[in-house]
Amino acid sequence: MPEPLNVALALAAAGVPVLPLRAGKVPFGNCRTCKGNACGGRPTMKAPGPCHCPNPCHAWAAATTDPNILNSPQWSTAWRQAAAVAYHPGGAGLTVVDLDNAAAIAWACDTLPATVTVTTTRGQHWIYRGVMPSANKVRPGVDVKSLMAYARWLGWGNGVMAALPASVRALVLTDPSPARRAPQAVSAPLGGQSGLCPHRTPVFLARGIAMAEQSITGAREAVHATVYRTFLAVLSTHGRCGCLTDTHVARLFTAAQAKGETARHCTDAWTNALTTLGL
Repeated sequence: MPEPLNVALALAAAGVPVLPLRAGKVPFGNCRTCKGNACGGRPTMKAPGPCHCPNPCHAWAAATTDPNILNSPQWSTAWRQAAAVAYHPGGAGLTVVDLDNAAAIAWACDTLPATVTVTTTRGQHWIYRGVMPSANKVRPGVDVKSLMAYARWLGWGNGVMAALPASVRALVLTDPSPARRAPQAVSAPLGGQSGLCPHRTPVFLARGIAMAEQSITGAREAVHATVYRTFLAVLSTHGRCGCLTDTHVARLFTAAQAKGETARHCTDAWTNALTTLGL
């Protein structure tokens, strides 16, 4: 069995979605059917779509914890040729602050709370517990990798993992403008599926909703933006699998309103998140 596959299976068993990388730290190209997103599956790579290609297509969106997929014939060639393993931080409930040089590391040491650190070829990855949108070049030598991105797996690192701080979120996100047209009610489950999450266990969903409630409840400032970011994170992970129900959404809205948000703002924030993800 190729060594990258061994690593991938171990990570998948720990709940970390993985995918193979070619030389140059880039994912394998799409198959002929999916080339150029001809399959219509993942427009502009913003989020997974209806494509269910069995090949490791669509870069980060191919990341999985399913050993049957990782061991499938369609993925075997990629594993034999793989130079490394990547993972989807957001899918594992994580955010990676990618520090590319000594100056960036010095900035992080002065600015960010200590957390798990992993040595990279040029610098370090600082890994936090929590998810957010990804962005490149948020500062000189600093990228943020979480939702809709992949990071190279370089080991478990050293240190104790800290919660994602507001200082990292502030590098990427601003408070969204109100939706131009927001529905007065949210229907669920989203996606019209069976209500079961095909890529995670029920425990993963339950933990995700609980963490989202904690994120909102624990906000001490920028509550307006925190609510939006939390809704975005929940929908990015579960918005297409059909596992979100009215009960889950109500829990999030209740947590937001307990922090002083109005029902209208909750609806606007939810709609903005849906729009951002193309749902």
